[in-house]
Amino acid sequence: MSQTEPPASPRLPALDRRSLLRGGLLGGGLFAAPLAAQFDPGAAGFTHGVASGEPGHERVLLWTRYRAAQDVTLTWQVLSADANRRVVAEGEVVASPVNDWCCKPWAEGLAPGRWYYFRFIAPDGTTSDLGRTRTLPRENVSRWKMAVFSCSNLGFGWFNAYARAAETNQFDCVLHLGDYLYEYPQGTYPGERQTVRSRAPLDPQSEVVALADYRARYAQYRSDPDLRRIHQLYPMIAGWDDHESSNDSWEGGAQNHQPETEGPWSVRKAAAMKAYREWMPVSDEPWAEYQVGDLATLFRLETRLSDRSKQFDYNTLLRSNLPPEEAIARLEAFRDGDYIDPSREVLGMQQQAWLADGFKRSKASGTKWQVLVQQVLMGKLASATSITDTLPDNTPDYIRERVVAGALASRAELPLNMDAWDGYPAARARLFEAALAADANLVSLAGDTHNAWAFDLAHEGAKVGVEFGGHSVTSPGLEGYLPHIPPETVAGALVARNPELKWMNASKRGYMAIELTPGVVHCDYHFMHDVRSRNDAVNPSHRVTAVLDARELTEPCTSDCDVIF
Repeated sequence: MSQTEPPASPRLPALDRRSLLRGGLLGGGLFAAPLAAQFDPGAAGFTHGVASGEPGHERVLLWTRYRAAQDVTLTWQVLSADANRRVVAEGEVVASPVNDWCCKPWAEGLAPGRWYYFRFIAPDGTTSDLGRTRTLPRENVSRWKMAVFSCSNLGFGWFNAYARAAETNQFDCVLHLGDYLYEYPQGTYPGERQTVRSRAPLDPQSEVVALADYRARYAQYRSDPDLRRIHQLYPMIAGWDDHESSNDSWEGGAQNHQPETEGPWSVRKAAAMKAYREWMPVSDEPWAEYQVGDLATLFRLETRLSDRSKQFDYNTLLRSNLPPEEAIARLEAFRDGDYIDPSREVLGMQQQAWLADGFKRSKASGTKWQVLVQQVLMGKLASATSITDTLPDNTPDYIRERVVAGALASRAELPLNMDAWDGYPAARARLFEAALAADANLVSLAGDTHNAWAFDLAHEGAKVGVEFGGHSVTSPGLEGYLPHIPPETVAGALVARNPELKWMNASKRGYMAIELTPGVVHCDYHFMHDVRSRNDAVNPSHRVTAVLDARELTEPCTSDCDVIF
């Protein structure tokens, strides 16, 4: 959860638009129709296109969904990405209701660093959409470019960020850092006034709790043509955040889970994990690494459901209307006590040991960059107390209470968001110490907050690395939480308050384009013009760069840069 949510390479092969998206899916009439009209839950055959993920040097995971009256065996084929489209690998996979008709075969024996096409064939000869994927390069790599997404709430608007990234045709793979979908019931987040009508109603309209609910919500999201398109064109490396299960989830529960009415958390968590692994082109491994030649090791982390300790909550710490000085005294006692408890986990001992070993192996092999593909901000972020001075008199009480609580926490030298790594300082210190011990060139990629951030990361005076925090596909950011304060004022106050924060944007939706080269990493923050109508128009982008071995960001742009595509 972010603070903005409610309380509680080589040249790509050519794109053939007619064969890559069949059946008139690119027609303007279908795009204009309500999403609910674009998918028939009872339809048979190939219902949701194709996808790929988990790229390796010689293999990739393929995905499709084929609905039938009974189990059916499909043939899958991988084809060369040239005019010949020669079959280079093939096999069979069974579509079954046991996995909601979703199929995930591994295509093995491929060549490193190659683009391929792929497809599925049913017994009656019908074929799926033609997908495109690629393997990771094994040798010297001079460039690797990734589109990075997070926080795509269907009800808030159109997935224009997916459409734009697909249209540019400039990436080697895509990353999704979580909140791929949202579990809320119709009218909750977004509220009825915020909901874009052509994106409603949700399926189911109730909160997503049971396995059938999660499956139905995935089916609806995956019927979105822009999400379907981005899956079709690129292999995806993805990990869940909280809304794939429930808001502010942790190992033993969630803020938005009530056992007395919704049953045991263990049952809901298992249902959420099963549906995610059915509908997404992901392996069943909770965490994994991906080696991009000698350029980068990508470490996909699991920060939610395996070992995370329960979040601290300022509402609990300050539950009564305390005088400010008494509230600060209570917060300072908490800061010096429970807050720094070394037993509190985000990754857990097993994943932490795997990551520390991975840092060492990556650096020893001569790999330039060690990149974390994870969910929540690592950078240190405290509220700017000056924001309380600019709140207008008509600010809603729930917003005023949050802003005041953040200001009190800031005065007590505590962070703004306890659901981020800021809420787990001992766990973050363990990760930073492992990176420093390996002499890693650390780059953290994060989502969750709905806003764009660029941090230097430091530990006890030592430079650790950098973090690029991604803005959301559609979910509103601080501009919705603090609508009466200009976003530039909010951003300026936060940058001034936080030494590690070098730049932020507090109001725009979009995606990050991360370009890795042997000497530098560029992050281009691309901002969509709008999400309430379907279009891929963009505002000027902003570039921030990190330099190898310096472990810090270069001087950020003083003005927004031009879109680089």
